[in-house]
Amino acid sequence: MDNKDQKNEDQPVDEEFIMSIMAGGVRKPGQIPPPKEPDIEKPILREKNRNKKTSDTSYQDRFLNSHTMTRRGDKSIYIRQEYHERLSRIVQVIGEDKIPLYAYLDNILEHHFELFEKTITEDFNNKYKPIF
Repeated sequence: MDNKDQKNEDQPVDEEFIMSIMAGGVRKPGQIPPPKEPDIEKPILREKNRNKKTSDTSYQDRFLNSHTMTRRGDKSIYIRQEYHERLSRIVQVIGEDKIPLYAYLDNILEHHFELFEKTITEDFNNKYKPIF
């Protein structure tokens, strides 16, 4: 074994230091980190489903069988590679490749807006201040 390798094995890894660098903070090794704020769990407000039939349908019926889009849109969006892989596999396996990925995403977004329409509207109106 090389002397260099042996030295690295004996030194402990400062995980807090590495995490602070990754988070964009700067802290010297050995410096005491600032006290962490306690995690306060915020209650998750869930709206009741306005459309009763969505709760009666299966996931596949809701998202993977039908779609309203006649063609792919003119806009591009960027998503994480891992999400693209997951979504593609869901469409291939559960959806049996009967629906294109763009239509599956459109169905997911449609459902999201149905569920959270009231909350989104309230938040938007609270933050939107007219110029006059």
